[in-house]
Amino acid sequence: MEQFITLEIKDNAFARQFETTTEEGLVTVEYSFQDRKIFLTKINAPETFTNEALISQLLTAIMGIAVERKLKVVPILPKIVTFFKKNPEFKELLPPGIRL
Repeated sequence: MEQFITLEIKDNAFARQFETTTEEGLVTVEYSFQDRKIFLTKINAPETFTNEALISQLLTAIMGIAVERKLKVVPILPKIVTFFKKNPEFKELLPPGIRL
C-alpha cells in the first residue's frame, strides 16, 4: 500500500507547469491557459518513478488549485481523463460539453 505524503507543489508559471520533488526526482504536470480554462497537457516523471498514487495526489492538489482560481479543467492526457473517471467529485471542474 502506497503512503500519502504531504506534497509541496510549486506553480512554475514561467515553465507553465506544476512541480513536486520526489525521492526519484522532479515530477511535473504541464499546463496552458485559455479563457478561464486550464489545459493539463503533459505529465513528466523520472524513468524510475512508479508511484501512481503520488500522481493521483498531485492531480487532486491541482484540482484544488483550479477551484481556488475558479478555472475549468480540460484533460488532454488519457491518464488525466482516467483520473476524472476515478474521481467523479471533480467532474464539475470540466467545461460544458466535455464528456468522458
